Amino acid sequence: MAEQAFQVDLRGVVDLLSRHLYASPRVYLRELLQNAVDAITARGEGGGRVEIETTGGTLRVHDDGIGLTADEVHTLLATIGRSSKRDELGFARHDFLGQFGIGLLSAFLVADEIEVVTRSAKGGPGDGHGAVRWTGLSGGSYRVEPAERDEPGTTVTLRARPGAAELLSPAVVADLARTYGSLLPVDLTVDGVPVTGGGPPWQVAHPDPASRRRALERYCEDLYGFTPFDVVDLDVPEAGLTGVAFVLPQPVSPAARAAHRVYLKRMLLAESVEGLLPEWAFFARCVVDAGELRPTASREALYEDELLDSARQGLGDVLRQWLVRLSETDPGRLRAFLRLHQLGVKAMALHDDEMLRIVDRWLEYETSAGPMTLHEFRRRHPDGRFTPSVDEFRRLSAVAGAQGVGLVNGGYVHDTEIIERLPALDPDIRLARLDAAQLTTTFGVLDPAAELRLRPFLAAAQRAVERLGCEVVVREFDPASLPALYLTSRDAQFRDELARAREEADELWADVLGAVNATTGVDRPQLVLNHRNPLARRVTSLGDDGPVSGGETTPHAPRDDLIELAVQALYGQALLLGHHPLRPADTAVLNRSFIGLLEWAVHSPEAPHEHG
Repeated sequence: MAEQAFQVDLRGVVDLLSRHLYASPRVYLRELLQNAVDAITARGEGGGRVEIETTGGTLRVHDDGIGLTADEVHTLLATIGRSSKRDELGFARHDFLGQFGIGLLSAFLVADEIEVVTRSAKGGPGDGHGAVRWTGLSGGSYRVEPAERDEPGTTVTLRARPGAAELLSPAVVADLARTYGSLLPVDLTVDGVPVTGGGPPWQVAHPDPASRRRALERYCEDLYGFTPFDVVDLDVPEAGLTGVAFVLPQPVSPAARAAHRVYLKRMLLAESVEGLLPEWAFFARCVVDAGELRPTASREALYEDELLDSARQGLGDVLRQWLVRLSETDPGRLRAFLRLHQLGVKAMALHDDEMLRIVDRWLEYETSAGPMTLHEFRRRHPDGRFTPSVDEFRRLSAVAGAQGVGLVNGGYVHDTEIIERLPALDPDIRLARLDAAQLTTTFGVLDPAAELRLRPFLAAAQRAVERLGCEVVVREFDPASLPALYLTSRDAQFRDELARAREEADELWADVLGAVNATTGVDRPQLVLNHRNPLARRVTSLGDDGPVSGGETTPHAPRDDLIELAVQALYGQALLLGHHPLRPADTAVLNRSFIGLLEWAVHSPEAPHEHG
């Protein structure tokens, strides 16, 4: 009998499959199972059994599906990539998992020879539908001959190629069959041991909801190794999708890639499918079975199309509804969830009013009055403010709180955007951004006599920080333990950032930034000295007539020089306490004032000219 050539370079195809299409040769069994289940589906009735046998490095997969005629064998097994399901068998494409051609070729990943013995269910031997043996060789040829088989169906036989014996061993084959086929709607056995059972665990009947939940929790523990915070049923009819989402019981990074277990028509597609859920739903791991979603060519991931995008949105809606239901029925459990996975809910709140309402009423924020929800904060502080950065909140919260100005920390991920979206819930909500320079309007002003007495000091103090672009003022504010506060408006911050950018930019961009800088406001940062602080009062008294310290005049330590050192030291301390960025000029002034004050402190009358 003459051998006939394949219509492709089979060696090249096998190399392509093994190196580029499939992630592992282990998928060969999945492809054989897919072909067997598709054949059973095509037969429609009278079939439903797949038996796998492993003996001495040989694997046999039997099915009682529709089988193939001799003509179909030539057409479908020798022409790589042709669809047997739609054209030859007359079924809609979505009824099937794979296609015979390329799927069968994956067996060459573990064997040099594939033997297929098949008998069509369409008729008997007398009408051209007798049993046929097809033998394909990895070298690029095949042969077809009559065979003996009494019942319709197909048997595929593989003999392990060198180095692949382990993949055809009983233990590995049984493990692969359980992994890929445990949910299949057929009777699947490996060496006589049943593999399939009651179907998807989320569809198994239980006497009550509590026992069902315990069963699903055990399923999650076996599958993922954790007991879920909660179990959410999933259902997206347009994608033919059902399943469960397991909410993670510990925090997880939103940047972590969430991988899900996906079955297509109850055959495992892959254990680590990405992109099934919206990005914000990083707190859940899913196990789903979908009847309508399309696999990629390797059938190891989902094809990105409109249906997958719609299914993704549908799954997001289910999780969103679960959260809303939790807020209505079990607020304590919702708070526990938010402590674990607040980033995901915040991400939802950016575009979803229901989630925004949950965040507003249930998620605690850092405020100057302690942790509380935004809803409670607005009730206590109708004129409250927020800061867009953590550093600004930390340096101003104590001062703002002491002046009776409520402050919310909006510096963490999504917080500022959420606060600014609150009017979407109610146009009357007002929670404005704090301009630090406005805090001075809440500080106490000195009486006119004190202001007049401080004029000489303020003139000297202003000269001390003039070149640093700062203005010195004296006010009274709490806490009294704080001697000085550095406040800057948003315009001043912007102008300072422009100045630093100009220093680092080339000549062209420096000119452009200079033009921008010329259009900004003229307000300057303020160094606010606290007249309620004992140290600050002693520094301001340096401008009075009389001795500098202890009733002793110090002609070697001019009063203006001492004022300059003290004010510059307070300026540096205010920058450091407020976590402000230090410019080179700031660092130089800080160092100079420290050394100068140290020299003044250790100066001895016996060496009056050592101060220099």
